Amino acid sequence: MSIAIIYGSLSGNTETAAHMIKEELGEHVTFIGDVADISPKEMLPYDVLLLGCPTWHIGQLQDDWEDFLPQMSDLDLSGKQIGFFGMGDSVGYSENFLDAFGLLWEEIQKLGSPKLIGVWSTEGYTFDESIGMYDKDHFLGLGLDEDNEEELHEERVKNWTAQVRKELNLSS
Repeated sequence: MSIAIIYGSLSGNTETAAHMIKEELGEHVTFIGDVADISPKEMLPYDVLLLGCPTWHIGQLQDDWEDFLPQMSDLDLSGKQIGFFGMGDSVGYSENFLDAFGLLWEEIQKLGSPKLIGVWSTEGYTFDESIGMYDKDHFLGLGLDEDNEEELHEERVKNWTAQVRKELNLSS
């Protein structure tokens, strides 16, 4: 099984998270790269796509994802497994925390109905609203908050990658 981690990162925080995830998944990750440096077709060889996108401004996609997403419209992601991770600000932008997950998933799920993995509990998070929700108790992926909860990143990444490994039936 081949895993690609593809991220967009202006401040470097999502890139740092991507490398933390790569370290946890080790040899299972066959590619890691910035969405600004690849074409959509370069995603196709991989079975699993772990997509990192911070929520910017007031509930918007990070700029590189904003540019990349329309270019994906002709991709067929049938049979792919998709997981999300990214940054948000649960205090300053509590009303649209992790909205980027919802914006990405809304478009990506139309591209051949890929399977969503890595749905993550909202337990331990404080926020008001998010379109990045899977259901009332779960985000579409791993949410990290560099501004307010940086000290929780390591534990959350370890637990999320353990969950993803289990969902994919990968050895640790």
